[in-house]
Amino acid sequence: MDYILQPWPWYVSGPLIALVMLILVFFGKTFGMSSNLQTLCSIGGAGKYSDYFRFDWKAQRWNLTVVLGAILGGFIATQYLSDGSAIALSAETVADLNELGFSEVGETLLPPEIYSWENVLSLKGIAVLVIAGFLVGFGTRYAGGCTSGHAITGLSNLQLPSLIAVIGFFVGGLIMTFFILPLIFGS
Repeated sequence: MDYILQPWPWYVSGPLIALVMLILVFFGKTFGMSSNLQTLCSIGGAGKYSDYFRFDWKAQRWNLTVVLGAILGGFIATQYLSDGSAIALSAETVADLNELGFSEVGETLLPPEIYSWENVLSLKGIAVLVIAGFLVGFGTRYAGGCTSGHAITGLSNLQLPSLIAVIGFFVGGLIMTFFILPLIFGS
């Protein structure tokens, strides 16, 4: 049980991801979370309003197991396989986040300074979530997929557009971390 409670090393998780990708390639399938959102919108009838959602969603039903697995896996991991210890963060990260006004850094999975109901329902919280949601949705559609789709499926299939997208994701993450986050949460 101790082995399961600890983060798995790269030489276990990496080959497992590679095995899943080989199985997907063998069956002619791709992996990505944004395609599941497109499928869910199509199931909900969004195809009546946008051609983007007008497709045979039944052919993508298998991919909805990814969403179910993520939900169930996350629940099992947090409720039954967590030892309750703090998230391992570098001292520099903790200091930087404390400087931005985040307390209890690493003690919770979601920082209350962003995700508590008090902060979510504030004008700043709603603005951050709406703008961030729009940018993630726009970026996913513009890039032709999400981070998991490009970084796992696209790179494992040696697709140049996925490499470009992943580089863009990292550059965007660096810009967010070093420039935008301090503007939003800095004193």
